[in-house]
Order: sequence, then structure tokens, then C-alpha cells
Amino acid sequence: MSEKQYVTYGQSCGCGEGCGCGATGASLAITGCRFSLGVMSDRYIDIILSSLAKTNTGKVWKMTDKLSTVYRGKQVHVEDALQACFTHAYTPGVHMTMEATFSKGCPGDVDADVFMAEDDVPLNAEGMKDIHFPVACKIALYPLGTGDYMQHIAHVVNHAIDLGIYEKSSHYCTILKGDVHQLFDYFHYVNSYCGENLRHYVFEITLSVNSPTAD
Repeated sequence: MSEKQYVTYGQSCGCGEGCGCGATGASLAITGCRFSLGVMSDRYIDIILSSLAKTNTGKVWKMTDKLSTVYRGKQVHVEDALQACFTHAYTPGVHMTMEATFSKGCPGDVDADVFMAEDDVPLNAEGMKDIHFPVACKIALYPLGTGDYMQHIAHVVNHAIDLGIYEKSSHYCTILKGDVHQLFDYFHYVNSYCGENLRHYVFEITLSVNSPTAD
């Protein structure tokens, strides 16, 4: 019987911080997002493939498997590609959701760091700037490795209140609503704030359009 190969998360990494976190300069810089689209239509294949075809992913690393898709690279380009994929998949009258998890600062997360050399000009912004539709959303922020995590969560929720996109707090999440551009601008704010103030965080979002459920 072969010996089991256990993982070794959090062990000594030589990062220079004495924390054993495994983080390096590259892993602190890369933004990653794993997401799934759910299209409630018998045309879901055409809708999803059409959206992917319209999304320019030339400045992000990407991988799709049987469960979801991953984009990795500079924050601006990961956000831009994610928004484009969601926006181009929008179909009037069709209920659709997107589940997405952003992560930054994951220990040893340096795969495909070549994309960090890209410039900061987004590839999809021009093609979706005039596309507007209302979106319901829930978010959950998980600051990791810090004792004052609730202060960071409160900060980003209060910013949503200031923007007028906050609807309510609920169990284990915060509910938002607004135009698609308002929400993705807010996601950019949260990722930027967390990147500047946290060594490692996870930010989960769920987007929903054309839901048949009133509440």
C-alpha cells in the first residue's frame, strides 16, 4: 500500500515574516476568482458559450473544469473578464445566477504569475459600458489571519450603505441590489480595500437576475 501524501498548508515557508504563511511577493499580488454561471433556460449552452466568446480573456490566466472556471492575474483584468462574462450572458427574461469567489494572498499562490506583467488597460470595458440591468446580490467577506476581521467587514458593508446599494444584512451574508455596473464597481472597491489592508482574504458573491422570487 502506498503512503498517503498529506497536504502541508501553513507550515514554514521562508516568507520572511516568521508566520509560516507561505506568502511571497507574487502570491500577495495575484487576484484569483473561481466562478460558475447558472442559466435557467433550455438555451443555457448557447447563452454561456456566446458569453465566453464575447469575453476577451487575453490578460488573464484561465481554466475551466467540470465544476467551474478560474481567472487569475491582475485584479483589474480578473474583475473586467468576470463582469464581461456575466454581462454578456444576461438575457432579458431569463433567470441567471453567478457564484464567484475572489481570493488574494493565498499562501504560495504563484501559478501563472506571468500575467502580472500585463498593463492596466481593461480589454472588455468599452464593449459593456452601455449594457445596464438590475441585479440582486449577496456577499460575504472573510478576512484571514487578522484579529480585527469584523472591523474590515463592517467597513465594506458601510461603504455599500454609502453607495445606496445595501438592502439588508442577513444570516452569514449581506444583501445588495443595484445596476450591474454599480455592483462591479463595488466589488472593485472591496478587492482594492482588502488588497491594501489584508494579507489574505476571501470574498464570495452571488449574483441573480430575472429571479421569479419576489423576496
